[in-house]
Amino acid sequence: MIYDYTITTGKGEELNLSDYKGKVIMVVNTATGCGFTPQYAPIEQMYKDYHDKGLEILDIPCNQFGKQAPGTDEEIHEFCTLHFNTTFPQMKKADVNGENELPLYTWLKSQKGFEGFGKGPKAMMMSGFTAANTKKNGWGRDDIQWNFTKFIIDREGNVVARFEPTADMAEVEACVKALL
Repeated sequence: MIYDYTITTGKGEELNLSDYKGKVIMVVNTATGCGFTPQYAPIEQMYKDYHDKGLEILDIPCNQFGKQAPGTDEEIHEFCTLHFNTTFPQMKKADVNGENELPLYTWLKSQKGFEGFGKGPKAMMMSGFTAANTKKNGWGRDDIQWNFTKFIIDREGNVVARFEPTADMAEVEACVKALL
């Protein structure tokens, strides 16, 4: 269960996820130099709109995909607050795949595996690109394929959805809203 895990905040403090019991949680691996980086804006808007209703966001910067999250935790935080006015908490930069992946991600991926990028030009482009990247790194099919993969956890701690970065943010919001 998600409440069994702890993660480290960008300020180096341990965050016990049991503190989020009864909340809807979005866990997202982010990067500041990615084509999906503009998703910070709708994620921040969801946080503003729904935090008081029980939404928590765990932003976990990750540099495993094209080295698109360079810099220190402080530099990443500064970029996000300066360019996207983010107010949700950011965690310490971490791996989401491989031998050094966060145990939280091992669990999340066991709950909701990769089901594809959907349809359309972005989905087709990402499918070809990430297949080569995954093979090169020795990652499995259910591993995180790219930045801005989102997991949605309900108030009971169950992973109810996994959204790939190509998913329409309106669908992500609808899922969150339905759980609140």
